Amino acid sequence: MTHLPLCKILFQVQFLQDIGVRSDAIGNVLVKFPPVLTYSLYKKIRPVVIFLLTKGGVKQDDIGKVIALDPQLLGCSIAHKLEVSVKYFRSLGIYHFVLGQMVANFPALLRYNVDILRPKYQYLRRVMVRPLKDLIEFPRFFSYSLEDRIEPRHQTLVANRINMKLRYMLTGSDEEFAERVQEAVERRARFEAGKGVAETIPDAPETSEEEETTEAAAC
Repeated sequence: MTHLPLCKILFQVQFLQDIGVRSDAIGNVLVKFPPVLTYSLYKKIRPVVIFLLTKGGVKQDDIGKVIALDPQLLGCSIAHKLEVSVKYFRSLGIYHFVLGQMVANFPALLRYNVDILRPKYQYLRRVMVRPLKDLIEFPRFFSYSLEDRIEPRHQTLVANRINMKLRYMLTGSDEEFAERVQEAVERRARFEAGKGVAETIPDAPETSEEEETTEAAAC
């Protein structure tokens, strides 16, 4: 990277802190996305932040967390990436403030190409027959491969006549998923035999990024 004036670096860092990026997270932001130091604050960084706050529906209290988790957003084109993504999600019937909550929960959401999002959404709604609410609750759904994770696990649930929340269905290793399926099958068998009551499958723990097949685009 070209040597930058210290004053420019400090100016960029101060802006990140001003929007809510914690001081102890600044270093991670710079490691994840070094180009942030070379961008124009007023022509690039600030306009993206304003877009996320206004068009993206992200709350002021959440914007620092969003940038800290996915600083690559600052490199996205507003016209060719962010506006296209927001328009797509709004076309699904997702309200402005709800989209902001989804982005706060999964900041990389706005970096996915619509061509990747669309078949996953169609599978969710048409094949899995899941309500939009399920997607709103678990936007990280889009980070999983349709062919390698979503389809095979859904087919397993169908074959065993059980249902799970998306988070519980998609997170974890194949071995962990198999255990969840087996436990659910056994619970259903006990219920059908009149030896127990129907139980709600608890939420799975937060997944790590390593467990996912991410297809978010570099802006």
